[in-house]
Amino acid sequence: MLTGTPSIFVRTSGCNLRCGFCDTPFASWAPEGPQLTIEEIIMQVRHFSSADPNLQHVVVTGGEPMLPTDIVLLCDGLKQHDFHVTIETAGTIDRKVACDLMSVSPKMSNSTPAVSRAGRWTAKHEDTRRRPEVVTALISRSDYQLKFVVKSPEDLEEVVEFLKDVPTIKNDKVLLMPEGVTQEGLREKALWLEEICDQHGFGFCQRQHIFWYGNQRGT
Repeated sequence: MLTGTPSIFVRTSGCNLRCGFCDTPFASWAPEGPQLTIEEIIMQVRHFSSADPNLQHVVVTGGEPMLPTDIVLLCDGLKQHDFHVTIETAGTIDRKVACDLMSVSPKMSNSTPAVSRAGRWTAKHEDTRRRPEVVTALISRSDYQLKFVVKSPEDLEEVVEFLKDVPTIKNDKVLLMPEGVTQEGLREKALWLEEICDQHGFGFCQRQHIFWYGNQRGT
């Protein structure tokens, strides 16, 4: 819902899932990057913001940002400095974090990786990915959006079934995003996915950064 809003991204490392279409393995499958204290992270965020007064939105993403318990302290610190905070999570871990927008991306069966790629993680991913009770708790505390990654029209049935398990969700808070990493592939899926969104009152969420920057790190 905030596509195009100038934002500072804080990317945490580590994830409890292994989505087959994961585009950030450097933060999930094989975490890398420096270790920073909460104070150091907030200092960097304030540095970026001071250089551009339009940068008042912070997106905390991952990996899975809800894994570390200190995510609560990080978000408290960001809010103390009056930042608008969005949390991007798969909705499998419930923590009472202070945020302005809880952006939950529940993972459907199309996310489960092949055993040949993920090994024992395949079964663990399948057992962990679907937590409607956690999603219910997360969206009850702040404004929210739900974003489902869709590979084919057949995925819609699974999305609808998930929404039945979280009856408090409003359709206009649901976004469907096409899976893909090329502009051509995303355009092709948009042709039928936009129509599905119109039929069900969902929002369409294109992977706009692919069109702006291409499929590369840092975007």
